[in-house]
Amino acid sequence: MEWLADPSQWFAFAVLLLLEIVLGIDNIIFISVLTNKLPLEKREKVRKLGISLAMIMRILLVMGISWVISLTEPVFTAFEKAISWKDIILVAGGLFLIAKSTMEIHHSVEDCSSQEKEVSITANVAGIIFQILMLDLVFSVDSVITAVGMVQYVSMMVAVIIISVLVMLLTSKRIAEFIEKHPTFKMLALSFLMLIGMSLVGEGLQFHIPKGYLYFAISFSLIVEALNTKVRKKHQKSVLLRAPAVSKDNC
Repeated sequence: MEWLADPSQWFAFAVLLLLEIVLGIDNIIFISVLTNKLPLEKREKVRKLGISLAMIMRILLVMGISWVISLTEPVFTAFEKAISWKDIILVAGGLFLIAKSTMEIHHSVEDCSSQEKEVSITANVAGIIFQILMLDLVFSVDSVITAVGMVQYVSMMVAVIIISVLVMLLTSKRIAEFIEKHPTFKMLALSFLMLIGMSLVGEGLQFHIPKGYLYFAISFSLIVEALNTKVRKKHQKSVLLRAPAVSKDNC
């Protein structure tokens, strides 16, 4: 790891690590939504397995940098625009994310506890892991190409991937439990995934959407929902405190 002896590369390492952690939030949300459909005893195991396999796939992509870079080369031209395999992967991944989020929102809106129980028991573990890997492939191709443009050491990129995945492993359980406990945040998370899916489709069609706009919209929505949650809890607490006094007066 020769880059460790080069202080000029430390900043690039820190920036790339921060970028990978931020992008990893998308994965954690998607993984949490999928695994929360499983029985409680299987959720954590599947989350860890899916994230670990995703890490191996990312490292393999880094090792095959020359192949990943070749994905940016035009394959054909449509509407006077050169289309590469990267564009095709982003569009397909974005459409999948939009479709999956829409289905999950539809399922969440339908208030049918027996149906939810049936889905959670019969959910296919292998199918969920496959979906995690396919979506991670979409995010990985984009992030690896970005990383290649920022740093020149393969060992640095591998180190960044390993550390970011460890962060995902440490935080995935808490995020999944939080999303499961707060239905409004789950709906917000699914909306974020749809927004990210639209962004991927736009990127694949070469309509570049600045990431800052997406992160601002997501951050603003989270702040508003956090305030709403705090107000609801305060209101519920005040109602509970007033309840004994009301019942006593009635007596």
